[in-house]
Amino acid sequence: MDTFEDIPIGQSPSQRTRGGFDSQTGIYHSLVQLGDGNKIPTKANLDTATFVMSQFPKLDQAVSKVAFIDTATGHQVTYSQLQRSIYSLATGLYHGLGVRKGDVVFVLSPNSILYPTICLAVFLVGGVLTTANPLNTKSEITKQVLDSGAKLAIVAPSEAHKLVSTNVPTLLTYRPENGDELSVQELIDCCEQMELPETRSTQSDIAAILYSSGTTGVSKGVLLTHSNFISCMTLLKWSTYKMSADQDVFLCFLPMFHIYGLAFFTLGLLTFGATTVLMQRYDFKGMLEAIHTHKVNNIPAVPPIILSLVKHNKGGYDLSSLRRVGSGAAPLSKELVDRFRAKFPWVHLRPGYGLTESCGAATLFLTHEEAKAHHAGSGKLLPTFCAKVVDYETGAAMPPYGEGELWLKSPTVMKGYLGNEAATAATIDSDGWLKTGDLCYFDDDGCLYIVDRIKELIKHNGYQVAPAELEAILLGHPQILDAAVIPLEDEEAGEIPMAYVVRAEGSQLSEDQVIQFVASQVCVNKQLHFLANLPV
Repeated sequence: MDTFEDIPIGQSPSQRTRGGFDSQTGIYHSLVQLGDGNKIPTKANLDTATFVMSQFPKLDQAVSKVAFIDTATGHQVTYSQLQRSIYSLATGLYHGLGVRKGDVVFVLSPNSILYPTICLAVFLVGGVLTTANPLNTKSEITKQVLDSGAKLAIVAPSEAHKLVSTNVPTLLTYRPENGDELSVQELIDCCEQMELPETRSTQSDIAAILYSSGTTGVSKGVLLTHSNFISCMTLLKWSTYKMSADQDVFLCFLPMFHIYGLAFFTLGLLTFGATTVLMQRYDFKGMLEAIHTHKVNNIPAVPPIILSLVKHNKGGYDLSSLRRVGSGAAPLSKELVDRFRAKFPWVHLRPGYGLTESCGAATLFLTHEEAKAHHAGSGKLLPTFCAKVVDYETGAAMPPYGEGELWLKSPTVMKGYLGNEAATAATIDSDGWLKTGDLCYFDDDGCLYIVDRIKELIKHNGYQVAPAELEAILLGHPQILDAAVIPLEDEEAGEIPMAYVVRAEGSQLSEDQVIQFVASQVCVNKQLHFLANLPV
């Protein structure tokens, strides 16, 4: 298992730049280490569920310590109840439904207080987890079920019709009124006293197949091992401990089927002994109500939600309990960061960067001071991570402030893509470096700045224009609620930037005013040429 110290270096750590850059190898090294008390387990016969549950609060605390609170029903689950449910469901899957080591279990459900139990039970019995978005169409669901080779589907009753044509056996998350189908809760109840055979997975076994558009191309099955998850959970526990208090309350509205929600809420926070308030689906008013009612301290979020907080909060909710807001999935603009901090000066805003192929976060700001000092940054490399910035034309490793493709190396990096050797070879090189497809640079302090997706760059008169940069400028206008920039073919220039914008209700902002607003802040090659207004 590679770690950041396993990678060949040309200088001793003391001779690297203050940002961790080694000029002889072109490698950026993490500036922090886990320490002796947080080492990643090396025991081969260890699965994700066993590791996560080994981190639960001790028995006397687990009885009363709340793991999850359902905002819809107010129902609470303690750590001891959660652990019993995981074991019971695992035995039910094994004895009742015949799930064996290596069998793929497909999960299709909105966020639920049962979701962590389902995922951990699948891991515990030796199954392979694959999750999907409930908004996916029947054809998309069918494609994933067939591609992953699922032997069982665990689905919300409202989504069960999407599985009919697959002929895969189905277990409902709960029994609907007047229904007689077997459900997860009934399986838990009937298998509470049964024993689970020794069917444990090893760290090298596949734990999950998560579908992602990848660093290039169409959606592919990302193969994540138990080692990937255990390494990720170790990092999450370490970083959460660094940034949070024992009694903090977290709010989960991010989808648990996505790597952000799966790694952080479904698994990661359980190793910290945290309490998570769970929303079935995100809605802005519901989020404000949950923060107000449950005195939430932490909300890992994404840029559109942070933008909503800045632009749409009408008041009436007490948000004073909020202390930390994380951001991932896309870069934050300096303008949005500044506006958020001006409106919520008591809240620590901490952006980070990660992707499905790295099993979650790769960079993070561990302190409020670091985040404030690097307004548009996406954090610094977490322990076990190394990075390169590779010029996509010459292949040269770039020093600080040099732009190129971000390459990552860590024990959390995926094994590859399911049944797609070509895509795997194009994404992970022979030395284990993951090519992310993201255009970036590091500064002298080792802070990462994401510029855009390389494949989405607009080529205007030979110059490269990053849509994300223009979108960030547009979102800085007080009368623009949302924006998207795309390339438009042009006979003379090759491509020109075109923007779609959503104006605030009642705004009379004209196309020319928007074009001039952008033109005043960028060079001529980056200026907008066409604009389309979308309804609110």
